[in-house]
Amino acid sequence: MLAVMADLWLISVPLDKTSSSSVEQLKLSIAKTNQASCCKFSIPDLKVGVLDSLLSTSENLFRLDTLTESVIKKTRQCIKDVMGQSPDNMVQKTSVSRDHNIEKKVVVSPLKAYLQSVRAEMMSCVTRFQWDKAKYPTALPLSSLVDIINKDVSQVETELTSRAAAYSSLNTSLQSLECKLDGGLLTRSLNGIIRKEDLVVSEYLTTVLVVVSRGSYLQWEKTYESLSEFVVPRSSRKLYEDGEGGIFSVTLFKRAVFDFKAKAQEKRFTLREYSFDLEEEKLQERKQLSVYKNEQYGTFVRWLKVNYSEMFTTWIHLKALRVFVESVLRYGLPVRYQALLLHTDSKSSRKVKEELASLFRHLDPTANVKSNKSDQICDIPGLCQQEYFSYVCFDINTKVLEITEQSASVRGTHCSIKQ
Repeated sequence: MLAVMADLWLISVPLDKTSSSSVEQLKLSIAKTNQASCCKFSIPDLKVGVLDSLLSTSENLFRLDTLTESVIKKTRQCIKDVMGQSPDNMVQKTSVSRDHNIEKKVVVSPLKAYLQSVRAEMMSCVTRFQWDKAKYPTALPLSSLVDIINKDVSQVETELTSRAAAYSSLNTSLQSLECKLDGGLLTRSLNGIIRKEDLVVSEYLTTVLVVVSRGSYLQWEKTYESLSEFVVPRSSRKLYEDGEGGIFSVTLFKRAVFDFKAKAQEKRFTLREYSFDLEEEKLQERKQLSVYKNEQYGTFVRWLKVNYSEMFTTWIHLKALRVFVESVLRYGLPVRYQALLLHTDSKSSRKVKEELASLFRHLDPTANVKSNKSDQICDIPGLCQQEYFSYVCFDINTKVLEITEQSASVRGTHCSIKQ
């Protein structure tokens, strides 16, 4: 069922007799209709502190929740942009049909295979949530836990921006060089096209390369010898051509090159600088950049994968903190509430919400009125910015777990990797 789930909600209700009975009714109802799944969500006992600090913590958590979700989305987009360019071979996966026990081999890309596996891993992180006491000690004040999360999230956001910019710059440099070497006649690589015997180099003579458009071939043949009195007669040869035109060689005295170049430009013929040493340097530069990019690709992708998972886990801890704080603010002291995780699909979410509203109406009979009035002044900290319910409820945006591969490079806040 998890594979088709679209909505995840964290809710909490007090541990009074009426609410506990309503929870049991909820479990029976969703088990009967199969519209959702419900399980306990364990949140440890945390330090409450004074009411004023709790109000401030609630507001800080709201802002941090938004920031963390944004960083997760940016990281995921960057993974899609970077891995989407990978030339790696496709991954072959085998699935077995339950009805006929027939094996089916499905070929998927490394990106889709990763997104599928990490989605399952992250869904497990939610449904089997365990508070990380080593990273977030429960003995610390709530404000200190918020500071720890804020520091981690901000650090990942800063490093993501830096790493994405560096990788994008490297990628752009390599693409720019490849465009030149594989591009037009004036810049493309002539490795394997020009041979040493094509060029005359002596104490007095040299061979130059001239780019001539297709429509000017006849003009070139008629005029090249007259562009300088020091051109070797009948020395022009066409060495290469494409759809735009051709590259012709012509031999002349070295002292006449400058004058020949000027007069050639008047006829719209362009001399191309060329040497075997320069050509080799460009090819070596492309090879080195390509090797370096592959190295950086591996390093960057590993970093992205690690931090994508870690940020999601951090986000779920943050959601747990929000449930705890809002439960205390809503239900009061002593701290007695139960947290539940509900997951359903988009088609059933409305009916499930209607049932929740009916079962827990006793917690706040005016909840529907408050929820329907957009200008209603909310007196519960942290909940003014979202839909109001009679029970505490926080949505976990499952769009951060989407498996779709289609990627679009987005400048600015997202990963800027040119395709």
